[in-house]
Amino acid sequence: MLRLFKSRLMQGRPTLDFPGPQSLPERFRGRPEVKPGLCKEGCRACADVCPTEAIQIAPLRVDLGRCLFCAECAEACPEKAIDFTAGHFEQSFRKREDLIVDGAEAKLAGALDERMRSLFGRSLRLRHVAAGDCSGCAAELTALSNVVFDLGRFGVQFVASPRHADGLVISGPVTANMREALRLAWEATPAPKLVVAVGACAISGGPFRDLPAQSNGVSPEIPVDLYVAGCPPHPLTLLDGLLRLLGRI
Repeated sequence: MLRLFKSRLMQGRPTLDFPGPQSLPERFRGRPEVKPGLCKEGCRACADVCPTEAIQIAPLRVDLGRCLFCAECAEACPEKAIDFTAGHFEQSFRKREDLIVDGAEAKLAGALDERMRSLFGRSLRLRHVAAGDCSGCAAELTALSNVVFDLGRFGVQFVASPRHADGLVISGPVTANMREALRLAWEATPAPKLVVAVGACAISGGPFRDLPAQSNGVSPEIPVDLYVAGCPPHPLTLLDGLLRLLGRI
């Protein structure tokens, strides 16, 4: 027992201080930086290698709603007009059009209006619907509840039933077998309710875009309040987006 206590004391405090600056590994790929001024006229090297057609040319733009963060574009671009850095884990947005990166300052997610924040108070209960995801986004969502990120300290928790939830967190491209299940979960969630689309699949279909067995992400019939880009998004990205939505950042 004494050895157990000694081992635990030596581990220190594992929970990250958040919000605030975070130390991320070099291999982490955060929000891409786009420099249209470096883009050579007629060059399509970056667009041609993109597996999800997330890149548009003239002017150069990257759609984070489609981006898989594979960095193939950065490696293919001879002018280095696109670069992925380890610093920008903040990539949550309120509007779909704000996910377009064109070199201007990112329009990160803003808070809900005062009425909604007053209704939810300082707590939020969310139901995760895995609508055909590969389990990548699901694993990162699960990590939010571990001792490192500790989502519960902010009053946010995942619940087992949409009837007990303030909103839905959706991952996956919404496969044919999950369309009805997602609709029922949406209808079962009491109003007012939130919807968070997590990852490229839930936003646009990701690598499965336009395949007949899926829906290219969350249907327009279900209004999305927060888009979290990534494939999958890092737990810090998810945490940052949820706190921005609640007006805590």
